[in-house]
Order: sequence, then structure tokens, then C-alpha cells
Amino acid sequence: MSPLIEITDPRVFDPATILIDVRAGANAHERYLAGHLPNAIFATLDDDLAAHPKDPAFGGRHPLPSLKDFTATLGRWGVRPDSHVVVYDDKSAAMGGARLWWMLRSIGHTNVQVLNGGLKAATDEGIELSTDAYEPVAATPYPVPPAYRNTVDIEEVKAAAKADDRMVIDVREGQRYLGHTEPLDLVAGHIPGAVNLFYSNSLSPEGKYLTSQALATLYNQTFGGVNPANVIVHCGSGVTACHTLLGMEHAGITGPKLYVGSWSEWSRRGLPIATEANGL
Repeated sequence: MSPLIEITDPRVFDPATILIDVRAGANAHERYLAGHLPNAIFATLDDDLAAHPKDPAFGGRHPLPSLKDFTATLGRWGVRPDSHVVVYDDKSAAMGGARLWWMLRSIGHTNVQVLNGGLKAATDEGIELSTDAYEPVAATPYPVPPAYRNTVDIEEVKAAAKADDRMVIDVREGQRYLGHTEPLDLVAGHIPGAVNLFYSNSLSPEGKYLTSQALATLYNQTFGGVNPANVIVHCGSGVTACHTLLGMEHAGITGPKLYVGSWSEWSRRGLPIATEANGL
């Protein structure tokens, strides 16, 4: 199954499909009520797809929720192991949409797709939006898996960034990577040894993913011969990195892993920091 689905695909509005609208930010619910796809469940990045960290130095700003909490949320949304789930957000899947896709895949739920282009793709197509709050029919609690798969911790990132046969990819914008600015975390810069590939390079001007062939070329050029299984992707707090991991899956590339803590964890641990100025 392709990880992406187009708004013109009738499965998006199939009554059997679990359609989930993921928003982020303080006004997330207000934006949802202002217009969302009919029968789309409201979800929030901060409350449904992340735990609330006591200290971002250990786990970052958006650590994964406990498996018990996440599977309880899935049950509340009516998601069963055999459900077809379609997710989207209002940021071309760069925020919550790709994060939820990755989380479901990480616990073994393969029947999940992301709406290519997000909410904008629907409005561009002339889909009439709803302003009603949709209430899902709860299901029995989703089975709790043993662990989230395809994640790495800070110790593995330290080792990978120094290894010639491994790669750490930072998908934040170049100005943050180079250490020129840092709007969200305490220190600007990047993990020494990490390479930069801004996540939006995967998108067309319309906010949709590039073709699978174009993405394969982009990512393989970045890898430079490194086995995808030895690639680690991160961002500021483990959210937009999922957007790149989704693009890789669309390109037929499997194996890269997510560093959930990302820069928000690394930059708070007193570890080496590279910038354009210090040349690390």
C-alpha cells in the first residue's frame, strides 16, 4: 500500500475509513472547527501524539506518548488493527499528519495513509469542508505492542554521527542547521557530523510530495552510498522528521530510523554543537 493517498481517491470518504485531522498549536481546535474534512476526527499533536516532558533534555520537546496512552487514544478514535486510517493536517503533512502515520507504522499498523497535500489539496479540489465537531465511535482498546519500532536513542546518534558507514540527517531549515538562528530551542547549530536536507525539499510548489522517482533521486544522492538501514533522521523535536521518513517510504526506501528527541534533546545535554562559524 502506498503511504500516500490522493483526495480524489474514494477511499478517503469511505464510511469504513477512519479519517483523522491532526492540528498543532494553541488554536488547533479553533482551526479544526473553522473547516475540516467531513467526518474527520480531531487530534492534536501535543496532547494525542506526544507526552508532556518534565525536562526536554531527556526525550525532547515532543517525546512519544506511552504505548498504553497511545493505544487507548486509538481505541477512543475507533481504530482497530484492521482499520484503514487516513490522516492529514494543514501543513502538507509536515506536522501531525506524518507523525501519526509514523507512529501507527511503528506499532505495526500498516493500513494507514497520509492525504497528499493535506487540507489544501481538499480545498484546491473544491471539497466542501465541515464545521461540525465529529464524534467517533469508540472501539475496544487497541492491543498494546511491546515497543515503538525503528527509533534510536541519543547514544546511538552519537555513534552514528562519527561513523563513515552511517548517516544522521537533520531536516530542519538551513539557517537553523548552520547556527544562524534558533526560534524554538535554546541553542542554534547541529549535531557534528549530521548532514542537512530540509524537509520541504521533498515537496512541490503546490505542497504535495514530489514523484517517487524524484524523491528516490533526492534521498539516494543524500545517502551517498550509505545503506538506508544505517540512516537516522531527526529534526527539532521528532515531528517534521516523520515527514521525510514518509517521503522515503513513498520513494520505496525503507530502513531509516527516527531520533525522537532530536535537536531539542541533543542541544540541552551539553554535547558538542556544530555551526557554520565553528566548522565542527
